Amino acid sequence: MEQLAKTIILGIIQGLTEWLPISSTGHLKLFENLLGFKAHELIFFDVILHVGTLIVVLVFFRRDVGKILSALARLDFETEYGRTVPLVVVGVIPTALIGLVFGGLIQNFFQKLLGVGTAFLLCGVILYSSKFAREKTESVGYLAALIIGIAQGVAIVPGISRSGATITVALLLGISREKAFKFSFLLSIPAILGALGYTACTERGELTSTGLEWGEIFAGAIMAMLVGYFALKMLWKIIARGKLHFFAFYCWLLGAVLVLLESF
Repeated sequence: MEQLAKTIILGIIQGLTEWLPISSTGHLKLFENLLGFKAHELIFFDVILHVGTLIVVLVFFRRDVGKILSALARLDFETEYGRTVPLVVVGVIPTALIGLVFGGLIQNFFQKLLGVGTAFLLCGVILYSSKFAREKTESVGYLAALIIGIAQGVAIVPGISRSGATITVALLLGISREKAFKFSFLLSIPAILGALGYTACTERGELTSTGLEWGEIFAGAIMAMLVGYFALKMLWKIIARGKLHFFAFYCWLLGAVLVLLESF
């Protein structure tokens, strides 16, 4: 029962922080340490959580995903949804390159609280800058997609939010709130699939090495999906009201606490 309670807690943390712009990776690392988990025990659990994450995105954006797949099947790249396909491809390229080249180095460097805390402080700066964004266009161009993809790649740093970085960058490029929100999460779909494939290849020997039971794993994953869906809806309401920068204060507070803890 103790392990079950821990995986449910991690599931709730994942569901909230995966969508709210406060870095799920940073929070999971923090709580995994607090709950006494070892890294190898959570590799398979993290994979299942990411599958749940993907399902939440697909359900939330089911109409957009359906229209994009329909346009792709017709090889129609002229309509609004058809043009989204090459834009997502352009955006995911820098994400993949950054992850492949710097992923291992970044994960090793940001294992300690000082690194994660510093990243949270930087995340706060990124989020607060969204306050100064001005909507100028309803469309995402290729250069914008590339820059947003770079922001998504940088967000592999534990403590920097993927959604926070990509949405803020899109807003600063003058893209409307709704389009920035939608493109950020459509761009996350191939990124999540890529991360799952990479983990399956590089950690396949550890995927069966877990101290968790199936019931504990799926309890946490289901909790993450349920909480995550409502967190995603809440995030859109916050962005629509132009309040994304409010999350900066939380990141600054948490970052400062982690840096101080490591310093003393």
